[in-house]
Amino acid sequence: MLLNGARMIPNDELERIRGDFPILKNGVGGKPIVYFDNACMSLRPRQVVQAMNEYYEEYPACAGRSIHKLGNKVTEKVAEARSTVAKFLGAKKDEEIIFTRNTTEGINLVSRSLRLSKGDAVITSDREHNSNLLPWQLLSRRSGVEHKIIYSTDNMEFDLEGFEEMMNNKVKLVSLVHTSNLDGYTLPAGEIVKIAHEHNALVMLDGAQSAPHRPVDVRKLNADFFALSGHKMLGPSGIGVLYGRYELLEKMEPFMIGGDTVQNSTYDSHVLLKPPEKFEAGLQNYAGDIGIGEAARYIERVGKEKIERHENELNKFISEGLLQMGGSIVGPKQVELRGGIVSFNIDGLNFHDIAIMLDESNIMVRSGQHCVHSWFNAHKIPGCVRASLYLYNTKEEAEMFLNAMAEIAKLR
Repeated sequence: MLLNGARMIPNDELERIRGDFPILKNGVGGKPIVYFDNACMSLRPRQVVQAMNEYYEEYPACAGRSIHKLGNKVTEKVAEARSTVAKFLGAKKDEEIIFTRNTTEGINLVSRSLRLSKGDAVITSDREHNSNLLPWQLLSRRSGVEHKIIYSTDNMEFDLEGFEEMMNNKVKLVSLVHTSNLDGYTLPAGEIVKIAHEHNALVMLDGAQSAPHRPVDVRKLNADFFALSGHKMLGPSGIGVLYGRYELLEKMEPFMIGGDTVQNSTYDSHVLLKPPEKFEAGLQNYAGDIGIGEAARYIERVGKEKIERHENELNKFISEGLLQMGGSIVGPKQVELRGGIVSFNIDGLNFHDIAIMLDESNIMVRSGQHCVHSWFNAHKIPGCVRASLYLYNTKEEAEMFLNAMAEIAKLR
């Protein structure tokens, strides 16, 4: 299958982008790398690292609490990062952006702060990452909230008809992965939100795999909550974002409380600050806040639509090559539904062995169950290999991957 060059990032621009990632130039052990593990963690451009180093070297102080020059600089830079992320997601106001450690913390925040109780129900899908499965299992055991699963169609697509039949007045929240880390499939979020809201249910989207790779506008989606992680979108680890509609955040109580969350306190009472501060307890990861803001700017400069098209073309090329050598693809049959993730198996070969052999050629993928153990257990599949793409990956890298896989496939 030929790549559609017109739909990819132009070569000259791609070279400039790759120049921003030192490891792509320096390689490992003196040899170049092919990094296809972006669904786990992306590489970071020098602009993000420099922005974080600037904090540590030029104004390494507390935001908000100190009124001296260094403290004011941190406060200014964190506010700037919050505003950048708000625009990146299409939020109505900066105060709808809460900085967290990662997507997992954002989802746990919602599960603990919504005050759901016995008699209420939460719906998740059958392809959720553990981050959006275990909090609801725990809530169900602790408080009696019913946890319901909507299962995919035979083609691994979201079952809108079955979902609508499942909705009733007991369902208070629908919490779904937006783009699956299992297979790259993006759920029809707009239609899901419409159906949920018609039944007066809130909707939370796990956007860890969507926000870095495709256009996302939380207001156009009409989502109530949206969580993401910095380490999957060119940003630092240990920083994430929870978007929430402001009127909802105002009513919610934080599940973690302490310094910097209150206006005032006495020995027996306290007055909470308004969102987002009341959800950001303790001294924050200021370098991480600044880093994720810089990462969002970087993605915007390249262009989300351009990134999405680029990954889709590489996916088509890789999927066709794997199918020709007898591989089986996890997820929808239509390549265009699987974004920048290619999960696969080769009959007769262990998925971990494939990953190890690829690594010998400095081609880095992920193998296993990808924190979606529930799906693999339900389908009695021990695991798979996952090649996940991003804006700096190239046609030449895809060819190197397929050539290596062709040699590995001969070992069956």
